[in-house]
Order: sequence, then C-alpha cells, then structure tokens
Amino acid sequence: MKERSLILALGLAGFVVMADNWVVSPILPAIARAIGVPAAKAGLLITAYMIPFGLFQLVFGPLADRFGKKQIVGLSMVLFTLGTGLCGLAMGMVDLALYRGLTGVFAASVMPISIALIADVVPMERRQAAIGTFMGIAFLGQGLSMAMGGAISHYMSWRGVFLTYAALSVVSTALLLLVGRRAPSTKNPQSQFLKPYIRLLGESRSLSLYSVVVLEGILIIGSFSYLGALAEHRFHLSDLEIGLVLTGFGAGAVVTGRLVGKLVPRIGRSNAISLGLGAAALADLILFSGKGRVPGLTVGVLLLGVGFMLAHSTLLTLATEFARAARGTAMSLVAFCFMGSGGVGTAIGGKLIGSMGYETFYGLYGVALLALVILARKVVAVSPELEFLGRKAPHGPVAQPERG
Repeated sequence: MKERSLILALGLAGFVVMADNWVVSPILPAIARAIGVPAAKAGLLITAYMIPFGLFQLVFGPLADRFGKKQIVGLSMVLFTLGTGLCGLAMGMVDLALYRGLTGVFAASVMPISIALIADVVPMERRQAAIGTFMGIAFLGQGLSMAMGGAISHYMSWRGVFLTYAALSVVSTALLLLVGRRAPSTKNPQSQFLKPYIRLLGESRSLSLYSVVVLEGILIIGSFSYLGALAEHRFHLSDLEIGLVLTGFGAGAVVTGRLVGKLVPRIGRSNAISLGLGAAALADLILFSGKGRVPGLTVGVLLLGVGFMLAHSTLLTLATEFARAARGTAMSLVAFCFMGSGGVGTAIGGKLIGSMGYETFYGLYGVALLALVILARKVVAVSPELEFLGRKAPHGPVAQPERG
C-alpha cells in the first residue's frame, strides 16, 4: 500500500509537469495578443522552457544520487510550483520567458528521478507495472494538456491556465511531501557527475538501449507533435476538439500502463518492445492512409499512446538495472535522450511536412518505426533473468528480484 501511495503521488506530480510541458502551444496566440507581440516572437516562450528542460535532465541525475531522490523531487516540485504561479502574474515577454525558463529547470527532474525512486522502492518483479502506472498517469497530463489549456483560456484567460496549474501543483506537491516522508532515501555521497555518464555510454549494452531510445524519441515524439496540426489541416477541428482527440494518446498510455505488469511477463521484454514500436508504426500508417476520416485519426492517436507506453516503459525498466548505485544518472540520461531526440524529430518532421505534406511525413515515420522494430530486436540485450522474471523460466527457477 505504501508503494501504491508513493506511485500515485509521483504520478500526480508527473501529470502536472507533463501537462505544463505542452500547455503553451494552444494558448500561444492568446499570450501574443495579451502582451502585444507577434505570435512568431511569442514562440520563444517554448524555447525558453525546452532548452533548460532538456539540459537540466543531465544535472539532476547526479544530484539525486548524491543527495537523495525524494529530496530532489520534493524540492523541484516546490520551485516548479513557484515558477508556474509567477507565469500567471507576468507582465511582459521578458519576465514571462524568465519564469518559463525557471519552470523548465525544475520540471526536468520530476520524470527521471521519480522513475529512479520507484526503482529503489519497488522490487524487480513488480517494477514495470509500477513504472507503467506512473507513466500512464503522467502522460495523461500530456494528452489532456491541450484540451485543458484551450478550455481554461477560452473561459478564463491565458493567465488562468498557469494559475490553475499552479494550484494543481500545490496539491500534488503537498501530497508528495506527505507520502514521500515514508519512502527510503538512498544516497551515494561518493557519486560523481561525469564518470557515471561516461561509463553508461562506454558499455555496449547500455549504449545500444540509449540508441534505440534516441530513435524512438525522434519518431514517436515527432509523430505526436503534429497530431493537432494534422487534425486542423485535414478536418478543420477547433482547438477544443483537437484537444479532445489528442486525449486519446493519454488514454491509451494510461490503460496500457495498467496492463504492462501482467502482459510483459507473459510475452517477454523483447517482444514487448517490438510490439510497442510496431503499434506506433501502425498508428503512423493509419494516419498516413486515413485521409477524410475522423475515426481513423482517433484510432491512430490512441494506438500511438498504446505503442509508446508498451515500448518505452519496457526500455525504462531495463535501464533501471544499468547503474544501481547511480540510478538517478541512468534515468536522467534516458530522459535526455528521449526528450532531446524528440525535439530533433519534431524539427525534421516540420521540414518534411513543409516540403512533402502530412501524409508523406506520417508514411515515412511509420516505415522508419517498422525498421526500428528490427533494429531493436538485434541491439537491445535482454538478460534471461530480466526476460523471464515473473514467469517460470524454461531452464530453471524464476530469478530473484533485485531490490533498490
């Protein structure tokens, strides 16, 4: 029960952070009008958030290993709440960009360090189910963010969006600090900053997995980034309608996150990665071929969420075993690879859409995801102990779980 309470508290924190991560996009025109700048210039607010969000992924991992994961997550949520509230009180472009940058800095720690904390608390045989539940709750925030932001901005104002998110963050932070008091605080005072990263990138097994995560981020985040634009271009949906359709991504992720703990031990982790990437490929190919049909768009969005959760939660679970004394560092590197490459995939996607159109873009990314299925099966090493954990191994007893 203590594990469950901690996972739910961390999931709610992740929900708020992931919702905040994407919320500026639907309210950008309203912000631009209010502060009197062109929409293109207001787009710098996204950059002001994303750059520190990406870079500080690498900073917080070693800090969490040295000073304690629950301490770093708790402090980060307090300062994230402050930054989000200040965004709602900003008077101009400069101070709003500064507050968004501050928010991005402290948002960076929540997802990777929460997963590292879960790995410390939850034994291996229940770990993927726990990670899947946490990620499902968190990415529901991403899926709902556009609908929530558009609706709040429509009925209140763009300031109301940030103030509402700050209020939600106060609740999640208070719950996390209350529940987190009973969580173990694993610290490694000898933890170094660069050495764990060098070691992780210098070993073939971990490097192969990180390489797959980079390609996964390029293709899956790149695909997700243009779903709203595709819906507007193809079906002329309103912002609120687009947000409701994109909620399917979060719904697919939540449902799959609840099922992975039972599904993956049955099919094996290698097959889970292949099935997840294959589902994401099918989603892109549906989007490629579904011109003129809103149900096809809805199914594609839902399937992309299912594929993402199945593949990514499995990759994350494997990564928790790479550096048991430096899990914060290992998970920060995964997050950096995924989010950083997602920005690259979004940029590449924009170029492809501008020159070839949405259909060609989704067709190419769908084919690339199919190729990634083959590559992942060749390069991601899954040990027999991890592959058969939770079910009877063919040549011996079930491996005993490692406890963080």
